[in-house]
Amino acid sequence: MAVELDFAAVLSQWPLLLLGVAWTVGLTAISASLGVLLGIVCAWVASQGPRWLRPLVASYVELIRNTPFIVQLFFIFFGLPAAGVRLSPEWASVIAMVINLGAYSAEIVRAGIQATPKGHIEAAASLALSRMQSFIFVVLPPSLQRVWPALVSQIIIVMLGSAVCGQISTPELSFAGNLIQSRNFRAFESYIVITVLYLALSMGARLLLNRLGARVFPGAHRG
Repeated sequence: MAVELDFAAVLSQWPLLLLGVAWTVGLTAISASLGVLLGIVCAWVASQGPRWLRPLVASYVELIRNTPFIVQLFFIFFGLPAAGVRLSPEWASVIAMVINLGAYSAEIVRAGIQATPKGHIEAAASLALSRMQSFIFVVLPPSLQRVWPALVSQIIIVMLGSAVCGQISTPELSFAGNLIQSRNFRAFESYIVITVLYLALSMGARLLLNRLGARVFPGAHRG
């Protein structure tokens, strides 16, 4: 039996697709910025920070890295209201993505910090730099340079993971695909279009982040 494909029925819903793409890009941009920043802070605590904070950071990293993202998202959106904290789907998605990326990027950045030669730190101390100044200006830049490809890959993974956020009605790309196919019953065509759009977003984000890394960290290798 011949199968007739009707992509026009899906593409005619381009405003909905465009909105989904915009939300996916926005969620990724916010989570990438805040998540990597959170990861840097956690990596600093784990490597050079107060000893009493290290078990808390280690517990956070292990908890997030060993539980599914969808469970984390559902806990924030469905679980927190039991404690009196109600969040919109959009805010719950942002918080979940930031927390998730923060845990993974913490381990990535920590690996870069541990690879820093001790001579660099000793040189910073000889210049009378404080521990925080030494970390920010001496340790962190080359550490990020070393791990930038891994960070790029993790950001892409989090972006693709944002498809789960449609389960709580965040209007991102997968939510748009589900809504379109529920209207015209063209599930096959809808998910082909969504797949192509995710592929384009992934390739575009990787290219953009690699160029950003090449500009900020000239010696960074591409991921």
